[in-house]
Amino acid sequence: MKKLTVEDLVKKFSLKVLTGEDQLQKNITQSRSHRPGLEFVGHFDFFPTERVQILGRKEINYLHKLSKEERRIRIGNIVHYHPPCFIVTAGEVELTYLTHYCKEDRIPLLVTDTVETTSEFIIMLDAYLLKNLAPEISIHGVCMNVFGVGILLRGQSGVGKSELAHTLIGRGHRLVSDDLVVLKKLSPRTLLGTHDEKTKEFLALRSIGLLNVVRMYGRKVFQDETRISLDINLTKWEKDSLNNELEHDAAYTDYMGVKVPSIEIQLQPGRDIAGLIEAAANNWYLRQSGYSAAEEFMSRIEADLSNDRGE
Repeated sequence: MKKLTVEDLVKKFSLKVLTGEDQLQKNITQSRSHRPGLEFVGHFDFFPTERVQILGRKEINYLHKLSKEERRIRIGNIVHYHPPCFIVTAGEVELTYLTHYCKEDRIPLLVTDTVETTSEFIIMLDAYLLKNLAPEISIHGVCMNVFGVGILLRGQSGVGKSELAHTLIGRGHRLVSDDLVVLKKLSPRTLLGTHDEKTKEFLALRSIGLLNVVRMYGRKVFQDETRISLDINLTKWEKDSLNNELEHDAAYTDYMGVKVPSIEIQLQPGRDIAGLIEAAANNWYLRQSGYSAAEEFMSRIEADLSNDRGE
């Protein structure tokens, strides 16, 4: 898991630092921010103290309306819990009192300099926190986006994963990562595939060498990340081992508790593997909408049998 600090937020969102310049190395461990409301009126039973605290126009207006003593109590109660930082999205107007208490307790007080509303900023911040604090693992393989479907290509070294990726790029699809794929668990059902920065845009082809696909083919052939929807295992051809049933039983690969639909494709000279992967991607789309070609085929057979029996 990547370490995230208050300073990372300052750089990412171009935040102005009002207090706590020497505390920007504080770690952020929670993947969601918090907008204190009940806490300002004294309810702390469920106060998530380890989250980044966001103060918008509503909170600032409320504080402005309080007497000096009431304001001291309300702010002091929250500052006492030492959250990693406060971010004010409503500007710096009359924040002297807030600056005073944050400076006393050495808590970074930050201010946005953009025009987003508080809700818009929270959406962007939470997305950034979730992605950067998500549990992650690295696997050997290739990650592609085919017709908008994130696909993992796995198989033994030398089986032809990178060459296949190059073929798919030539057919208009996008590379995400070659050789080393970083998988991030965003939720119990969401797995994100990306690169490790060092391999970004690179594709390694045996006999050819290292290629920068963006330099060779343009920005359109690469994307930074994709949600993983299919796991495809590329294996060597085994005679008479292919399953010719109308529809296979569902198989899955488990990554950090996220189950990803999995299929096996055997390799043999002359097989259009890139075309099979495109078919797998399109078939995944159809299944998401509840359609099964095998079920439709069987319903037609049953209808014909019923007609033959005169039913």
